Amino acid sequence: MVAKRELFKSADVCELTQLQPYVLRSWEAEFPGLGRPAASGGGRVYRRADVELVLRIKDLVFVEGLTLAGARRRLEEEQEEPRSSLAAVAMDDVLSDMARTKLREVRTGLEAILHLLSHDAGRGPELQLVAPGPRTKGTAAKRRRAS
Repeated sequence: MVAKRELFKSADVCELTQLQPYVLRSWEAEFPGLGRPAASGGGRVYRRADVELVLRIKDLVFVEGLTLAGARRRLEEEQEEPRSSLAAVAMDDVLSDMARTKLREVRTGLEAILHLLSHDAGRGPELQLVAPGPRTKGTAAKRRRAS
């Protein structure tokens, strides 16, 4: 449990988290958002969220055995999970609706082409619509010989 204060000095963070100052400084290099320079030009100050983040990093490194890079990736994944799962559901709905719309447009276009071609086919022998049949080996050669 983090104390009720809003800002902490690095010594306070080290005491609360039971970490050496050099460990905290090395973690600041791997996690740039950790801590802020003090407005008065003194050492860094940490918000409550920073202290909680340090505790989470400590758990990932010392309990789960992750490297700092692995801990950073895990934290990034944890932050993205809620957004990405919602986005995936919403995207599936959008894609399904978009796909249905596009298929309707394609079908309408193909029906219009079929209608045009069917009317043109009645005018002369140049164009004839034939349903595609099963393709077998040599079918194209037979068609060429028949022409």
